[in-house]
Amino acid sequence: MTNIDILPESLHFVGVGGIGMSALAQMAACLGCDTSGSDRALNSPENARIINALRDRGVKLYPQNGSRYDAATPPAALVYSTAIEEDNPDFVKAPSGTRRLHRSVAMKLLVEKSSCPIFAVTGSCGKTTVSAWLAESLDRLGASPSMISGGLANYFIRDGFAGNYAKGHGALCVLEADESDKSLLNYTADHAVVLNIGTDHYSKAELADVFRSFLRNTRKSAVLEDRVLESVGLDCVNHLNVALFSSDPAAPASLHGFKVFRVTDYRASAEGVSAWINGIHFRLPVPGRHNAANAAAVTAGLSLLGYEMDRIRPAVEGFSGVWRRFDYAGRNELGTGVYDDYAHNVEKICSCIESAHEVCSGRVLFLFQPHGYGPFGFMRKELYPALEKVLEPNDLFAFLPVYYAGGTTSFEPKAEAVAAEYAERHPGRYCFFPDRASVRDFMKTHLGASDLVVVMGARDNSLSDWARELGGTIPPVGK
Repeated sequence: MTNIDILPESLHFVGVGGIGMSALAQMAACLGCDTSGSDRALNSPENARIINALRDRGVKLYPQNGSRYDAATPPAALVYSTAIEEDNPDFVKAPSGTRRLHRSVAMKLLVEKSSCPIFAVTGSCGKTTVSAWLAESLDRLGASPSMISGGLANYFIRDGFAGNYAKGHGALCVLEADESDKSLLNYTADHAVVLNIGTDHYSKAELADVFRSFLRNTRKSAVLEDRVLESVGLDCVNHLNVALFSSDPAAPASLHGFKVFRVTDYRASAEGVSAWINGIHFRLPVPGRHNAANAAAVTAGLSLLGYEMDRIRPAVEGFSGVWRRFDYAGRNELGTGVYDDYAHNVEKICSCIESAHEVCSGRVLFLFQPHGYGPFGFMRKELYPALEKVLEPNDLFAFLPVYYAGGTTSFEPKAEAVAAEYAERHPGRYCFFPDRASVRDFMKTHLGASDLVVVMGARDNSLSDWARELGGTIPPVGK
């Protein structure tokens, strides 16, 4: 075994407050590693839920200024993500020869140390929800899995954990596999779910190549959306036990010899959300046809693990949800309801819009804060026609300034330019708000009790607090 295959005895996480990095830091600490981390937003109130969980696990925290090296013993390795720039102080001030581990490599080594088979969930959309849903369902079934997720699963926010990592006692680790930087190719899964191929970081053709390689490396079983199988082909799954799922009620019961878990019907009303998967009724805890498809994917995965439907159904129905996945954030003094969602790419935004229409009879104001210039530029062309298909006549789609999360040298496109471009093509439907105060002013004069506001965007945890401020559940900042 070479040094590259050995988990270092001490790890320092650069950007430890990030949703993915903090999950790994909690895991490292639980596995006995001497764990530390730094973050630019260490003291930001919106990050408190994650930072407090890290402290509870004994992770030593530092500002991101290189001060970690003031300690007597420097870390054996730095863990970093693709978003960390080369001029980061923790890189610059590190002793010569300090080993660097990409986040995905660190995850591989940590999972190997835990000796758990990997159940990896990937896809352009829904992987956070499905990884949390699958892990919670397995726990309800008595399997006690570990979990590494890109969101805070409400069920696992307990015992001082933030919710993006769960320390299980069973023989399985459910993890969210990231395709955005192709890091899912850095480890081998035993079981896999590939939910969809959409537009976020790469073209669909390039993503199909990524998922094809990922599936070839998978050892035992795979769940795929039926359209994903058509994109990647049979040759990359012929060594696996395969099940498919589909949101199309007309999908066949079997495709290429693989069983298809179909959403045969879906209904949402004031009484709740119902889906029928292969004719079996599920009462779903979350709205949206996309979540019915997610439930079908989880059901398929549990079936491949050997669970029977009479046990699967109540476990799936008990899902507690994920923080910032269409979370109700309150109702303001005018009666306008507010929801908060992590939606940040074309498919997720459209799914969020469709969910909002299920719970609102009036006008909906969608507030989208793009999460970085690169992803925003990549989705610019495809977002407009997708929005035109799902927005209702009275809806208003508003852009907020781009949230800069680092990792780019280009500060284009500007949100105001994209808003103006869309507004020229469809006047009255699109606009730009230069700041959050202007949104509050607009709501006071244009929205009422039958209307809804949906806050959308990734990476910036302050969006959640702002949504609750708009919903009247917390006082406005500075008042």
